[in-house]
Amino acid sequence: MHQKALEDYLNTILEVTRFRDYCPNGLQVEGRTQIQTIVTGVTASQALIAHAIELRADAIIVHHGYFWRGEDACLRGIKRQRIAALIKHDINLYAYHLPLDAHIALGNNAQLAKKLNIAIEGSFGEQAIALHGSFETPTTLRELNTNLTQLLTRQPLIIGDPSKSIRRIAWCSGAAQHTFEEAISLEVDAYLTGEISEQSVHTARETGVAFISAGHHATERYGIQALGEHIAKQFDLCHYFIDVENPV
Repeated sequence: MHQKALEDYLNTILEVTRFRDYCPNGLQVEGRTQIQTIVTGVTASQALIAHAIELRADAIIVHHGYFWRGEDACLRGIKRQRIAALIKHDINLYAYHLPLDAHIALGNNAQLAKKLNIAIEGSFGEQAIALHGSFETPTTLRELNTNLTQLLTRQPLIIGDPSKSIRRIAWCSGAAQHTFEEAISLEVDAYLTGEISEQSVHTARETGVAFISAGHHATERYGIQALGEHIAKQFDLCHYFIDVENPV
């Protein structure tokens, strides 16, 4: 398919105009016009680009692209090397940040709910990206820890009583520790996000609401993967999801 047709489709289904983001969403680096093979991954790192080159990909679609607000705009060092590799091999780079977090079916948060069997009840937080919901059958914090460890293939950092019963939970992938207090106001039993701040520990202990730091990368693997699978099926494209390991 044509690079512009792919961008138009992605921009439409992800409703990019709804969001005030920290980076441009859509086609960030232009490559060849016709696309048959796509690679998806969390971040447009040099390692992901190398995989795409090896697979002769026409396009890369990521959650974390380039050109973030407030960063140096000069093409030097790492940024220059990454963009030079894309241009040399004529590979398109598409990036979708907040729109991919928020999508109700393909998004990072929706996919976490699906993986953990959480019934979504509503959204909250900045631009309504975070979600809250309930487990059909209450679990304990210890059991949830075990399930997350198996799902994400990493050990979450959990603040709370392991025997605590968890029925209502709020969550937001990535670095959303700043949304913890709003989650508490929803009267949830636990809050799950990717990263944790020093003050989050005290807030969890003093309110009794468990805090689960499950990893920024780990909580944002499933949205981009689902998006790639959707596009491949919709347009009969070849798709490879590449998980470049990241312990954070």
